[in-house]
Amino acid sequence: MTTKKIIFAAPWKVEVREEPYVKETLGDKCVLVKKRYTLISPGTELACLSGGESWFKLPGTHGYTAVSEVIETGPNTTAFKIGDMVFHYGNHTMYQVIQPYDIAIKIHDNIRPEYVPFTRMATIAMTAIRVSEIELGDHVAVTGQGLVGIFAAQLAKRSGATVIGIDTSAERLTLSKACGIDYTINPAKENVKETVMKITDNAGVAALIEASGVPSVFTGNLQLVGKLGEAILLGSPRGEHMTNVTDMLNMSHLWGNGCITVKGAHEWRYPVQHDQFVKHSLERNSKIVMRMIASGDLAIKPLHTHTAKPEDAPAMYEGLRNDKEKFIGVVFDWQ
Repeated sequence: MTTKKIIFAAPWKVEVREEPYVKETLGDKCVLVKKRYTLISPGTELACLSGGESWFKLPGTHGYTAVSEVIETGPNTTAFKIGDMVFHYGNHTMYQVIQPYDIAIKIHDNIRPEYVPFTRMATIAMTAIRVSEIELGDHVAVTGQGLVGIFAAQLAKRSGATVIGIDTSAERLTLSKACGIDYTINPAKENVKETVMKITDNAGVAALIEASGVPSVFTGNLQLVGKLGEAILLGSPRGEHMTNVTDMLNMSHLWGNGCITVKGAHEWRYPVQHDQFVKHSLERNSKIVMRMIASGDLAIKPLHTHTAKPEDAPAMYEGLRNDKEKFIGVVFDWQ
């Protein structure tokens, strides 16, 4: 029995390796799965592939999200049986053992399997909606229209907001419109603040969701937030940025500068599995997202730009790095 895995061998070097699979004895309530599809998370995976993330050591196997088939169950497993298809947080390998404390959700027949891995990216985006005070009739701006940003924009719209997607990529803004986003703005072609103020009748947005992970994009667009609004960090900030922090702090502190609230929306702020003492969890959010994908309430098709075999991984990561206009949602087919 052999396995296949995608390896980040060195900075910007991707390899695909086949090797014997060392089968382990499954623990209590564990299941062994065989991958059907995995999805690249562009922001985090490219950051790790660069060698710049201290928590991820090269060489290593990354991966965020998968749909897989259960091929073996451990003792006392009642939630799953052999042959079940499950969504889980999976890496780019052929086989994986899912522990009882991991997220693993049985999928239903009314959802396309290759769409299932997009669940996690939308669940990440949902964190921004969960921490926000977005209400029916609000205006919301989302900076960065990659996978997570477009999902955040869609979820804000589903919450009753009028949504403005902001990005310098014309192709990504086209995808944003294809997913039903109300307005799009390209900072390279128009004045963002003037356009936002025109859309909002000079009130500014009730919420700014920053999904690009570029610190200067966050600080530069705080001016879009109206009085008592909120600015939400969804994308993890990376890279150095020099600015006058006093100006930024006064946007939060001074009434005349807006009294805006800055919030973090990291996915792991919520517990993994649901229990009676919490309303929100990654598990519950994932189930809600999958229902929305199955019903068509979340658009996936425009974002699913590539399906590739694992052997094509070097080209896929190169495309995500250097051709962001065309590479958005890259799914690996392990079948």
